[in-house]
Amino acid sequence: MIPYGRQDITQVDIDAVTAVLHSDFLTQGPMVPHFEQIIAKRVNVKYAVAVNSATSALHIACLALGVGPNDLLWTVPNTFVASANCARYCGADVDFVDIDQNTWNMSVQRLKEKLAQAKVENRLPKVLVPVHFSGQPTEQEALWELAQEYGFKIIEDASHAIGGSRNNEPVGSCRWSDITIFSFHPVKIVTTGEGGLALTNDSELSERMTMLRSHGITRNEEKFIKPNNSPWYYEQQILGFNYRMTDIQAGLGVSQIFRLDDYIKRRNELADRYNLSLKGLPIQLPEVSKENYSAYHLYVVRLRLDELSKSHQQIFEELRGNGIGVNLHYMPVHLQPYYRNFGFEAGDFPEAEAHGKEAITLPLYPAMSNEEQDQVIFALEKALS
Repeated sequence: MIPYGRQDITQVDIDAVTAVLHSDFLTQGPMVPHFEQIIAKRVNVKYAVAVNSATSALHIACLALGVGPNDLLWTVPNTFVASANCARYCGADVDFVDIDQNTWNMSVQRLKEKLAQAKVENRLPKVLVPVHFSGQPTEQEALWELAQEYGFKIIEDASHAIGGSRNNEPVGSCRWSDITIFSFHPVKIVTTGEGGLALTNDSELSERMTMLRSHGITRNEEKFIKPNNSPWYYEQQILGFNYRMTDIQAGLGVSQIFRLDDYIKRRNELADRYNLSLKGLPIQLPEVSKENYSAYHLYVVRLRLDELSKSHQQIFEELRGNGIGVNLHYMPVHLQPYYRNFGFEAGDFPEAEAHGKEAITLPLYPAMSNEEQDQVIFALEKALS
């Protein structure tokens, strides 16, 4: 089976992890801040807070921005559930903004319309979570302009997009957002096994997220509520969590990050080959805006079902049966049973729903050979015939 995504672990990675295992610190040592500094420098952002998953990063980002009961967070329906769940962890409500039919990212036009109506109803979001779907950056400048007009904060869910850029501005710089989130799950572009990162240019947000990831504790003497010069002293000032990344994970991440450029280059090469080979088939190919350099975490196509005699499921199952590990990104979040409990139903976000009925994620990962990709192309052509 050719999987839709796969981690790339080299001997250099194994040696890096082994070195940490032989060191004095398996966790809470120097490797985590080293990893944070490398990525912060790479994406030109001031602060990076490493945690054990992107889900945890989204959670502490919401908390750092003061999200709580009676607040509202908006995101897109075509994402993993964590982009919405982070609000629910804080006791806040969730709503969605439909996607653009070409980029498959949040529709700026739909957002404008929804904000205008929400202002009339006095129900504006506290936080917006745009998702860089498949690795293509969102229209952050336009979103940021709306944030200034309507007074909401922005958390970029860039779980798919490390290594991507917009107008030569790296994803993660937080130029047009308050916080950006990266994911290091094994199928993502670089991996720490499991892991995530929250990036920001705001020192107060960084400090609060740093406390939240480690039980709400600080050892910063300048921040103590009750001054104490005892060498063992620390203070728990807020209710936090054990969301720390280990030095073992960070060691793998440090090793991986030095291959990021090569990974993104190969992903784009494979995407270009798909674009050339699949042109003319009854499918919609991914469209990358001219301002963007996509990280291509995923290569997603949409079936033109009105031109096909087979159903979405039939084509999906035929590809799986022929050894092609396709996937679906994503089933719309608002149609999950949990979110239906809040009154969401089919028809609420038609473009995201159409996407969920038509999308197929084809295999794409740096170690994929041209020959393996040719197998995928042949199988898809056969399935569509």
